[in-house]
Amino acid sequence: MTRTERLIAELAEQPPVMSVRTAAAWALVSQYTSFAIQFATSIVLARWFITPAQLGLFSIAFAAVTLVAFLQDFGVTRYINGERELTAEKLHTAFTISVAFAWGIALLAILASGPIAAFYHDPAMRPVALVIACSYLLVPLAIVPQATCQRRMDYKSNTMIEVGSAVANAGVAITLALLGYGALALAWGAFAQQGARLLVSQWRAGLMLPWPLRLAGSAPVFKLGGTNSVLAVCYSITGRAPELVIGRLLDNAAVGLFARASGLALQLRLLVAGAVTGVFYPAFRRVRDNGEPLGPPYLRVVAAYTGVTWPAMAGIAVLAEPIIHLLYGTRWIAAAPLLGWVALSQLCYVALPLNSDLPLLLDRMRSLIRRNVIETAASVLLLALSAPFGLIWVAISRFAHGIVFMIIYAPLMQNMLGFRWRDLAVVYVRSLIVTAAAVAPVIVGYQVWAPASEAGALQMLFTAGAGALLWLAALRLVGHPLFAEILGLLGELLASLRGRRAQPATP
Repeated sequence: MTRTERLIAELAEQPPVMSVRTAAAWALVSQYTSFAIQFATSIVLARWFITPAQLGLFSIAFAAVTLVAFLQDFGVTRYINGERELTAEKLHTAFTISVAFAWGIALLAILASGPIAAFYHDPAMRPVALVIACSYLLVPLAIVPQATCQRRMDYKSNTMIEVGSAVANAGVAITLALLGYGALALAWGAFAQQGARLLVSQWRAGLMLPWPLRLAGSAPVFKLGGTNSVLAVCYSITGRAPELVIGRLLDNAAVGLFARASGLALQLRLLVAGAVTGVFYPAFRRVRDNGEPLGPPYLRVVAAYTGVTWPAMAGIAVLAEPIIHLLYGTRWIAAAPLLGWVALSQLCYVALPLNSDLPLLLDRMRSLIRRNVIETAASVLLLALSAPFGLIWVAISRFAHGIVFMIIYAPLMQNMLGFRWRDLAVVYVRSLIVTAAAVAPVIVGYQVWAPASEAGALQMLFTAGAGALLWLAALRLVGHPLFAEILGLLGELLASLRGRRAQPATP
């Protein structure tokens, strides 16, 4: 029996490695640890080694390369996690398609490094884009191994993969920045991250390789991959267009400021809620396979996302100026108003979680693609209209795009999952109340302590801590579903700790 066949036998015969709550806990450990590493690295680099112009140079190169390289996954992760009856043959076919398609995309990105530099009239951009493009040669050999970990709910392994890759990125980027490599230090850090992801994922999956190549039975993978490619292009354009447009119309320093603001907002959003997205997809697959209604569990997911992320993002928005000043220094202070608007836009994006995953799981691909194309067009149009007026209007356009996002996807999710609009509105109202409670101490602090431009670390920590306590109390008072989820998660963790202590020591 081959390694792949043994893995499939384990996936088929064994129950999930852990419950959804335990998997979510491991996902949070992964996200928090990775965030701590990346966050500390960004502070060190921004304060002492990397200027806004150097970050802008890297951001433009990265955005340009990922416009193409974003296609690499080709829907293989979703296919492995969503396939009802995954066999060794199906897994091997998916792996073959993943490697062939991803390497083709990586080679295209490598060839594009020269034209990218020429388009921006910046010869220094070519080596940066080339290193980033070469890193994508490593990606396909990690996609399938990590996807199998997610399918069997093995988020301990997933944590090792994410943390290991973050450590590699940080170590290489800081070392090379110390040696004066500037934007290239960030590029080689990205290369090291993909290398570590490959090594750790292969180790945890037991060494999985796609050879000999197999294409038999590939139609379902290509069907999902075609849809995923359209979605990937739309997501890539929506996510990377600001850096590309700002770089063309303004300069590298402006791109660096926007990248600092948008990157920090996205990083903090993923810290709060993004980790558990991968947990919910296989969990909803099991609900679907059991024939159970999807509306009630989806509303609980919405409550969890908005109950945590809305207060966090609103807090980032009102604390934007002291955060930028204290963390990154005065040369980055122009990023503060950008951070405020971009953080507010995240409230809209998390209001309808799994807006792409569930339509794919439930075979609503055409509806999803149609809406995704409209959303992308709206994003680009808003960006084109706002960019000539300056950076702040680009940031405001992201908030406007968030509102358009909700208008486009809310009807699809309601029609597909069957929840009642009233029930969704109740969740939103409760989350808005706890959000207001969370940010109230910060706003009061600006009035009675010091304004935002003068707020120090003590004021920021005190008012944010008070906001966290009020948030928890508000969850209990308004009967927010997240409060019960928090108690349930703590109960599982305590039970797990008691179980470990009760186990007899082995000689």
